[in-house]
Amino acid sequence: MATSKEQVTVPTDVGVDGFLAAVPDERRRADAGRLRTIMGEVTGEPAVMWAPSIVGFGSYRYTYDSGRTGDAPLVGFSPRKQHLVVYLVGGFEDRYGQILERLGPHRAGKGCLYLKRLDTVDEGALRELIDRTARVHRGVDRASRR
Repeated sequence: MATSKEQVTVPTDVGVDGFLAAVPDERRRADAGRLRTIMGEVTGEPAVMWAPSIVGFGSYRYTYDSGRTGDAPLVGFSPRKQHLVVYLVGGFEDRYGQILERLGPHRAGKGCLYLKRLDTVDEGALRELIDRTARVHRGVDRASRR
């Protein structure tokens, strides 16, 4: 059992195809497949399962102010019952307000973007958020406030 200091979000050997095929809602399953394609195209990384329910792309090493370190996907998502949860750079809602204005219906919190359906959002804006997050996590871009 993991202690509070151990990293619990790690890449696994679970197959992404099987995980996505088991998403019960047909629309959510289709959206998850489309989001997998988009994230793969934007990052150039293959999809890998992280923990039991996160589809991640690439990885980066983080260090908290406390000194705790770990690995996390550059970007990722989870097809939850109520939303597609897209994992982006922390504070993206403050950094990328103009992009979010173009995105369409969504909710944001810390590093999570919550989408009901992909067909209601601007794919170009979504791709830009994914790209900027991957660039920040790769250390090739500052987290701008635009």
